[in-house]
Amino acid sequence: MAIAALITWIVTAGGGFILLGQWLQRGGLRQQAGGTTSFKSGLIFGHFLLAAAGLVLWLIYVVTDTEGLAWLSFAVLVVVALLGATMFVRWLGVRRGAATTVSAGTGTPSGAAQTGDEPAERGLPVPIVALHGAVAVVTAVLVLLASLGVGGD
Repeated sequence: MAIAALITWIVTAGGGFILLGQWLQRGGLRQQAGGTTSFKSGLIFGHFLLAAAGLVLWLIYVVTDTEGLAWLSFAVLVVVALLGATMFVRWLGVRRGAATTVSAGTGTPSGAAQTGDEPAERGLPVPIVALHGAVAVVTAVLVLLASLGVGGD
């Protein structure tokens, strides 16, 4: 169970790294000052850094089989999940905003998207966001089960 959790955590991290890179490439940090993005840097980097720290703790747990590390990793993962859920809800709002601002009949967005003030997160690929979230949920369940000793050695 612990190895399966490690694998899914690595897959989740890969998807998150891609999403972070795309958000940065689309100007997410530059949009902080103007308030265009709904992803504040503390939120997005906090999610990323805590997830990475949790992954390192989990890797150490897998190597040492120290029960306390398993539970610490799970606790960190709960915080990571809350930050991720916050970003997901904000991303949904931005995506819905994009759908509702499409001009009737033209198929072109109106408002912010036309002025070049489109939030960086609006362009994040839906399949990667969905995969990242789905595998993250699986990871959390596997980490919990492994911490509880289900499917152990």
